[in-house]
Amino acid sequence: MGNDYVIFEADDLPFELTPPRIRRICEPHMGVGSDGILLLAKPAERGFVASLKIFNPDGSEAELSGNGAREAIMYLRLRGWTDSDTFSIETAAGEIRPTITGPDTCRVDMGRAKLTSKDFPSGDDDGIGTVGEWTFQHVSIGNPQCSIEVADGLEGLELDVIGPPIEASDLFPNRTNVSFWRRDSDNEITARIFERGVGETLSSGTGATGAAVAFVLRGGESPVTVHLDGGDLEVGVGEDLHVDLTGWARPVYTASLSDVFAKELNEIE
Repeated sequence: MGNDYVIFEADDLPFELTPPRIRRICEPHMGVGSDGILLLAKPAERGFVASLKIFNPDGSEAELSGNGAREAIMYLRLRGWTDSDTFSIETAAGEIRPTITGPDTCRVDMGRAKLTSKDFPSGDDDGIGTVGEWTFQHVSIGNPQCSIEVADGLEGLELDVIGPPIEASDLFPNRTNVSFWRRDSDNEITARIFERGVGETLSSGTGATGAAVAFVLRGGESPVTVHLDGGDLEVGVGEDLHVDLTGWARPVYTASLSDVFAKELNEIE
């Protein structure tokens, strides 16, 4: 959906994925070019198909990414890690449980969204707050989301200008992702996403989830179709804020790092 990741299997890497190496790999001109890195490894506990770590292009680790998780899920199936339609994966945010629904689609049980978390420690029980001129809905879905409804002018927002100060606000000690969204109908919204450590993205699964939860809390109907620049996602939001995320992910290419580039990465600390 325009949110592209490089996927590595940990057993194939001759070096540790340190922040400087991650930044180098993700550089669009001097590296591979990517919105982040998905690192798959053998699970630490029985009952899981794999362990998934998600890294942003600035070298930081993300607890969860809806799009990244979906790409990892389809990769695991494509590469023969499992032949089951439903299975479990370990992440920093806890267990996620996907169901393969087609050749390039799956539904992911994202767990229960919360309106309070350590990522917005000063927030009230309803998760509503103000940052600058914006009123927002805090949603925690494995990672923090600052969801802002925009009545009009969504397309004209300069996210590269207004996103960074919200992401780095003192309200959010671990920084936050920011989703700006507009109500289109009783069960449709359009969203633009600014991700911490990334910037504006064509799509974001957790960003779409944060926007959909905020929409449902304001009377919207579930499931919610979230229109993003990269395509549409469907977000099911239960009365208890349990979330299911459905969308597609497709492989683009398979490649090996050149010996020269691998040597450069080995020399980076």
